[in-house]
Amino acid sequence: MAKEIKFEDKIKELESIINELESGEIDLDASIEKYTRAMKLVSECDEKLKNVEEQVNKIVNENGELEDFQAEE
Repeated sequence: MAKEIKFEDKIKELESIINELESGEIDLDASIEKYTRAMKLVSECDEKLKNVEEQVNKIVNENGELEDFQAEE
């Protein structure tokens, strides 16, 4: 099984790809490959953030059950 890349490492790789694409110094085929990888990273990071948001929005009751967090106004 492939080792999962950490979220922070995905962000660093994404930043690197963006810098390469913005430089304009890579050919079209490499640009397409980099763009495709970048879109995959964006999708993976977005999914991770959604999962973390769901976890953060839950609290544990006194009896150990999870429930949605409701902020008091």
